Amino acid sequence: MVVKSVIKMMISKKPKPKMKPIELNTPPEQTQTITRAVFDIVKEHGPLTVSQTWLRLQELNLKQLTSKTHMKTVMRWMRERQKLRLICNHVGSQKQFLYTTWFTKAKMSHDQPTKCFTDKYIR
Repeated sequence: MVVKSVIKMMISKKPKPKMKPIELNTPPEQTQTITRAVFDIVKEHGPLTVSQTWLRLQELNLKQLTSKTHMKTVMRWMRERQKLRLICNHVGSQKQFLYTTWFTKAKMSHDQPTKCFTDKYIR
């Protein structure tokens, strides 16, 4: 009886849908300009949150970057191509998601003792 219920539960679960790769609709020249600016900011000032990155990009006055949502899409696209990585800092019950490059060591404060890599889990 228990076996039947377990089998029924396993069959009834839907699998996680496959995520298709992100396709940017901007021309390659604009994409290169935006990704270079994002990469340079994260490399120079990182690790940064999404809002901190957006504030730094607004200081540059990039006309190709239309909105914060567009920036998030570009950053997700960069993560797929392993230009950026997303790390998660746990402080008690709070989490903070930070973007950093693969080539720099994270500069974390002593208040944030643990970190977990979330590349597999966050999309």
